[in-house]
Amino acid sequence: MSKRRIRDIRHEELIDAAIRAVAERGYAQVTMTDIAKEAGSTAASINYYFGSKDQLIQAMMLRILRTLKAANLRNLAGTQTPYDRLMAELDANFDEALFTPETCAIWLQFWANAPYHEGLARLQRINRQRVTSHFRAELSQLLPKTRLDTVQQALQAYMDGVWLEAAMSRRPVNAAAAQKEARRVADLMLKAG
Repeated sequence: MSKRRIRDIRHEELIDAAIRAVAERGYAQVTMTDIAKEAGSTAASINYYFGSKDQLIQAMMLRILRTLKAANLRNLAGTQTPYDRLMAELDANFDEALFTPETCAIWLQFWANAPYHEGLARLQRINRQRVTSHFRAELSQLLPKTRLDTVQQALQAYMDGVWLEAAMSRRPVNAAAAQKEARRVADLMLKAG
């Protein structure tokens, strides 16, 4: 096992602080000073590690996307059928390490700000294409071609809606319940028609 460098540890601590600060105050309102205060650091330190608030926010989103990728890989291990892989994909999008109140709040702000920040827009396009590609690969083996686009788009819209509702709600999120409901919705869509 390799030693972690102090720089890497500090980098992660600043991302943790950014996640907390953005979830609490919002992307537009949070300042480098707010994030630095949350981290027990200075705005100059954030500039040293990231260069700007936008770069820090991109690093924060990259971490969240890596969490999603890790959940995907973990869930897909050992799956045999297209149906099992589709359900593993759905579960990954509501993984307990990912589907948290903080992450839901950040994801909502990510969607809202992506059209106005090229780095965030690029991350959003990459993630959207990944989800679309994975869903289509499995759905193409489960559905007639005439239903593929509709079901794939409906599943993605359903997932986006759950994340949006979770971000806007004051109720606690429940990853296991979200996974169960996503599977139920997918089963209904697969059986329809």
